[in-house]
Amino acid sequence: MRLLLDTNALLWFVMESPHLTETGRTVIADPGNRKVVSLASLWEIAIKYSLGKLDLKMPLNQFIPTHLPPGKVQLLQIEVAHLLTVTSLPHYHRDPFDRLLIAQALTENIPLVSNDDRFDPYGVERIW
Repeated sequence: MRLLLDTNALLWFVMESPHLTETGRTVIADPGNRKVVSLASLWEIAIKYSLGKLDLKMPLNQFIPTHLPPGKVQLLQIEVAHLLTVTSLPHYHRDPFDRLLIAQALTENIPLVSNDDRFDPYGVERIW
């Protein structure tokens, strides 16, 4: 199964945070599941890292190849179809990164691993 990882789920998984539920950790760690990370999440991480709001324990240019190696993690590009889906979303949730993740999950028909229950009104299949 393909799984789109929310930014927090990704960070909590690689940092072995107790904030990640056992279900979240299990589905992400399962080698039978294909992990998908949006470029929107990497953009969000880069912004927070550059502002000093996120400690990755290593430079970002090391974090990405270390924790998102090709073949183990698929990077999801931001496509026009995703942007068009964003334009049709109701405004239950205002965070632009999360809205793009919602649109990508809906457009690609991928479950989203996230703790954010504000995704639920959009009809996204959320695993937590």
